[in-house]
Amino acid sequence: MRTAVIAAQAPPRAEESRPVPSAPEPAEERDLVFSGFRYTCRIVRQSAPQTAPLLLLGGSSQNRYSWQSHEKWLAPLCTLITVDLPGYGSSDFLPAAYNIDFLGDAVQHMLTEIGVPEVNLFGGCFGEVVGLRFAQRHPESVRRIVFAAAANRLPALYREAVPRLSQTLERGDIEAAADGLVRLFMSNPEAGKVRRHAAVARLLQRQFVNQTQDDIRKAVEHNTRLVTHGCYEPLPVPRVPTLVFTGEYDTLCTPEMGRELAAAMPGALFTTVKEADHLVTVERREESADLIARFCTDRSVDDLPYCTPLETPCATSPAGRN
Repeated sequence: MRTAVIAAQAPPRAEESRPVPSAPEPAEERDLVFSGFRYTCRIVRQSAPQTAPLLLLGGSSQNRYSWQSHEKWLAPLCTLITVDLPGYGSSDFLPAAYNIDFLGDAVQHMLTEIGVPEVNLFGGCFGEVVGLRFAQRHPESVRRIVFAAAANRLPALYREAVPRLSQTLERGDIEAAADGLVRLFMSNPEAGKVRRHAAVARLLQRQFVNQTQDDIRKAVEHNTRLVTHGCYEPLPVPRVPTLVFTGEYDTLCTPEMGRELAAAMPGALFTTVKEADHLVTVERREESADLIARFCTDRSVDDLPYCTPLETPCATSPAGRN
């Protein structure tokens, strides 16, 4: 076990009569092994939590540190858990023969190892793919679900782009691959106003260009895994409070795809965040953190100024959970 001290984040202002939350404790990192593959999780504990621990599963290009910018809003409310699953981040390479079931079971292995019986689950983009499979296979471990920039099928844009991107990466043309990935993940500027669009595009470009050979090898294997095994299985979904959201101009996992996903989950709410696209949690960090925090602490998510009106694509209500 390794512990890394992080700077204390200022807690959010108290809302109405709610007490001011406690500051989070220093971050702790745990090295774990699942079926022979080493992986690492990061835990920011909250000694006076208002809700269950929040597990944040990010996209394929994100790692366990990608959510540090959200911590000042989320860590005062509950314990936060992020992870580099096998095949991602700094963890061991995972051959594409290992499918999404394996990754979902790795999530459960992590929770068992760190002694967390139940979580509020957030999954963004590829994190939703793993998170949904985890929830389907281990429903007893999930209290609430929030999915962002998500779909229950591989987008056509992704399927078309994967062969080109994989070939470009394999021949070492990193600049061309980075250009293609930015175009894939971000909306056309003419689609509509997106907050910080140019800045986020530059950030993404630098991130892709600075990939190591290990990162590239894992990225190619990730694409192979998804295309080979697919992203969705029509298994039962836990009947827990669920929210699905995406950016209103998401062209990769479109709002319609988000509605389809929400419709497959009993009683799930759906909304879009204004002036954002697929990278909604980067373009509108504070707003997306507020939306996640509100839902996980049973505060209203109706009539938020940064969201479109709530929808309920599937009318069946979920079972109530505290």
